[in-house]
Amino acid sequence: MDIKAYIESGILELYVAGSLSEKENKEVYELMQQHPEILQEVLNIEAAIIKLTAAASNNKKTDSLQAIKNKLGFNNDDAKVISITKPKYNWITYTGWAASIILAVGLFYTSTENNQLKEEIQISETQQSLLETQIANSKNSLEEANTLISVLRDDNITKVPLAGQGNFASTYAKVYWDKNTQRIFLDAQGLPDPPEGKVYQVWSLKLSPLTPTSLGTIDNFTTDNNKIFEIINTNESEAFGITLEPAGGSKTPTMEQLYTLGVV
Repeated sequence: MDIKAYIESGILELYVAGSLSEKENKEVYELMQQHPEILQEVLNIEAAIIKLTAAASNNKKTDSLQAIKNKLGFNNDDAKVISITKPKYNWITYTGWAASIILAVGLFYTSTENNQLKEEIQISETQQSLLETQIANSKNSLEEANTLISVLRDDNITKVPLAGQGNFASTYAKVYWDKNTQRIFLDAQGLPDPPEGKVYQVWSLKLSPLTPTSLGTIDNFTTDNNKIFEIINTNESEAFGITLEPAGGSKTPTMEQLYTLGVV
């Protein structure tokens, strides 16, 4: 006999609920005496239903229980009390088991409905949060676009093309320098994504003697779709350069990793 398959068949739950025929109850009882695994499963079912019943006994109304019983087709008149040899355990009457199982089913459906409602509320809140974020991003993008358009059209803005250098001849970038507001807009579309653990660092240069001043690293290069970055520049720059540096940046530029350079 396949004990596992027998336990998983659901007949033990029906036995505890008093829904089997007298012959079937007797067969289950005999198997309980022969197989400790079956007996233990019956005890586990008993313990689970008692726990559910105790947890909900103070919160459920009689009419709710009756409605569930009617829906499932259980009535007090239909409860079966089977007279068999009393085992070593103090069994609760089958009528009590039936009521316990009905209550457990009611609790399950109530819990399921509550969980579904909570999930719907959470989904709604998440969608609202995403929408608010999208609106904010769109507003910021529009403001940035308007700013860039005004910069590109301003004749007072100094435009400095940065050409690729050495092994990086195919790269390029462009600086739009607004001296009045002491800031630059760096268009770095012509640079590839930096390898992991590396960042691009922007430099302001004095040429005689050659004196580099860091304008900072571009930490969000990979995630920025437009590849246009606004950077503060308070220096009297004569040139601009971009190097590839370890994450966190360097105190001086790594000339072997000089990607682009342009003179004002």
